[in-house]
Amino acid sequence: MANRRALVKRRKAVTNTRKITRTMQLIATARFQAAMSRATASQPYSAKLAEMIRDLSAVAEETQHPLMQTRDDVDRAALVVLTSNRGLCGSYNANVLRAAMAHIKAEDRSTETHMVGRKGESFFRFQELAMAQVTRDIDDKPRFDQVQPIADALMERFRQGEIASAHIAYTRFYTPGKQKAEIMQLLPLVEKAEPVEGDASEGAKSGYRAEYEFIPSPEELLDQLLPASVRMRLFQCFNDAAVSEQIARMVAMKAATEAAGDMIKNLTREYNRARQTHITMELLDIVGGANALA
Repeated sequence: MANRRALVKRRKAVTNTRKITRTMQLIATARFQAAMSRATASQPYSAKLAEMIRDLSAVAEETQHPLMQTRDDVDRAALVVLTSNRGLCGSYNANVLRAAMAHIKAEDRSTETHMVGRKGESFFRFQELAMAQVTRDIDDKPRFDQVQPIADALMERFRQGEIASAHIAYTRFYTPGKQKAEIMQLLPLVEKAEPVEGDASEGAKSGYRAEYEFIPSPEELLDQLLPASVRMRLFQCFNDAAVSEQIARMVAMKAATEAAGDMIKNLTREYNRARQTHITMELLDIVGGANALA
């Protein structure tokens, strides 16, 4: 027979856990709304910047910018991995790390890893994998001034010929119901930039390309816009990762809250069964004693 006192203590512990997971779910929901607002607010700028680069690249076809050049003679590549600083977010970090490991194994060149987030750092240290750089001070509200030094360092190393390419492993945010761990190429830049989710301009739909008169020259404009594009794409990746992390944590805490509720029901049922068994045994003892006196 189950110990009723132990069942009561366990049910109380599970009830307290459910309160915690419910609170964390509400916090993640509130942070998700703020993170999604930040991510969607930067998408129109990214889309317009990509459109301008496509038009400039079409005009300046004879000029190949250093950030667009392929470097087949360099045997080193860079990979930025975006993970979270905190856990309790389901398979969010596992999916990103799985995609990063697959990319490292498939890469022909030696890959140096730039880790962002404590969870990814812990995984790489456990696997005894080398990390070229670790960033821990970027939370779930990334700022542009925190991301810009990472992008500038990658571009400088790419210009100097130290790395042949730069990729980023992160969780891309499509909709609140769809997020996917992906690998995106940052360097070298391609002429046709990757379309931004939510870009529904008329030019994007019809394929129309605007005609411009450039002052200064397209080459000088590319010198300004291409580095800005790399920084903005990296910043958008950080925003997408922040939204996806909060969604994953919200879903995980909701599942934990529901599981705790089911456990409380089972413990209550088990406690009632043990209590009824105890009452029945006491009644049998009373009846047995009365029969013995008779």
